[in-house]
Amino acid sequence: MTAPEDVVAPTPRGLPAEVSRRRTFAVISHPDAGKSTLTEALALHARMISEAGAIHGKAGRKSTVSDWMEMEKARGISVSSTALQFNYRAAGSDIDNVINLVDTPGHSDFSEDTYRVLTAVDAAVMLIDAAKGLEPQTLKLFQVCRHRGIPVVTVINKWDRPGQAPLELLDEINERIGLTPTPLFLPVGIAGDFRGLLRRGEDGEAVEYIHFTRTAGGATIAPEESLTPEQAREREGEAWDTAAEESELLSATGQDHDQEMFLAGQTSPVIYASAMLNFGVRQLLETLVALAPAPAARADINGTPRETSAPFSAVVFKVQAGMDAAHRDRLAFMRIVSGEFERGMVVTHAQTGRPFATKYALTVFGRERTTVDTAYPGDVVGLVNATALAPGHTLFVDKKVEFPPIPSFAPEHFAALRAQSAGKYKQFRKAIDQLDSEGVVQVLRNDLRGDASPVLAAVGPMQFEVVTARMMAEFNVETKMEFLGYTLARRTDAESAPELDRQRGVEVFTRTDGAILALFSDKWRLQYIEKEHPKLLLEPLVATAD
Repeated sequence: MTAPEDVVAPTPRGLPAEVSRRRTFAVISHPDAGKSTLTEALALHARMISEAGAIHGKAGRKSTVSDWMEMEKARGISVSSTALQFNYRAAGSDIDNVINLVDTPGHSDFSEDTYRVLTAVDAAVMLIDAAKGLEPQTLKLFQVCRHRGIPVVTVINKWDRPGQAPLELLDEINERIGLTPTPLFLPVGIAGDFRGLLRRGEDGEAVEYIHFTRTAGGATIAPEESLTPEQAREREGEAWDTAAEESELLSATGQDHDQEMFLAGQTSPVIYASAMLNFGVRQLLETLVALAPAPAARADINGTPRETSAPFSAVVFKVQAGMDAAHRDRLAFMRIVSGEFERGMVVTHAQTGRPFATKYALTVFGRERTTVDTAYPGDVVGLVNATALAPGHTLFVDKKVEFPPIPSFAPEHFAALRAQSAGKYKQFRKAIDQLDSEGVVQVLRNDLRGDASPVLAAVGPMQFEVVTARMMAEFNVETKMEFLGYTLARRTDAESAPELDRQRGVEVFTRTDGAILALFSDKWRLQYIEKEHPKLLLEPLVATAD
């Protein structure tokens, strides 16, 4: 489905009002918990599309609009983060909220891309599989949210399938990540027999029963019926009584929603849902509009808060090429931090001090693009052909401001890459430079290997598959990859590099950003060198696993 022409139609009510009606969040989870399906369902409920799709290839359901790479469609995974923007008017409200939703890769191999996204949002939706509970990637991403002070709304998904008991899942969240779950809705019916949701009041009392009706393939919005507790008891019997008793029990243990504790990252509102069937999706949207924070001041590189009312500034958090095969352009996603953005305005690129014209500014809906003329803090806007921009860069007007750079993750997999044909060397170099600037992989070089055979460093091996696939698809360069026997990296300096280069099982490289990295064959080799040469600089990188 194509996106409507008027994806975002802000009304001229002044900057504070525009800021207050925006919600910018990311969806995070372990692979196969249903992120892309949920993204599609949210867009469906916002009436951006008329029929939902799923990357799982279910009969009668199309590929999701947010997963546009062929690799994503073939494997049923999300490789690149995608920004979607749409309006949503909550029930009983006369305000159109602007939703900036960033769908992220769930596979652990692409966690660095997700980390970048989490620098650009004000809240996160943590998606948990009802059968599997908290999984490793979910835990890792939650820790990033906690570190960044991002409040989290929890969605327990796939309640239409057999799974754990509702309170068991809540206990697991509390015990494993120290976050107090405060359900706003409880399921009526056990996992696998999802009938509807009990809406809890402020003190945990059952105030409403929302009964869902399935649609063919879950492709359209599930009809809802609102019933009183008395009507619910008459219809559902024991299933309703069980949910009501569980709600009272949660209230007795203090698991009722508290907005201040939620914003402080101490509690998490919980909703049970089935994204595939579109059950609980409207409730999630309503919760985000009501509870998630609007854009607020953000600290610059000196720690000084940049208020949303300050002159325009923005942070680039994602760069992606190849989204439009016909034009082979390069799109930089920026999160607006302060001020009003107007298409065509000339801003300054903080890293180079050079002016940057914003003639081509877009909102993106999967492959569909819509020109954006005006945007406000919290909005995610794509700038076309932004060849000088990279993740972590700052754009501003008026007095200079620069936001902290986005750190690179510690790579754990390494491979040397070269073109199969020497005649393709020019295209090979261009492709490597582009993929490097996008942050698809980290590119390492040293004098011994030269530019013809750079070393690629990645968090996970699937990143290498993305590189080789895109080299062929976008640059027509067939490559040969040689996996190297290194397993971890440490940051070092020019003084330490010569001695490290003399050590067995160690090789020193310079990353594109100027960082000097020493690669080690294994942790025991690292420990030996640290013991024998204590004066050498060997600093861990962000998210080092060992």
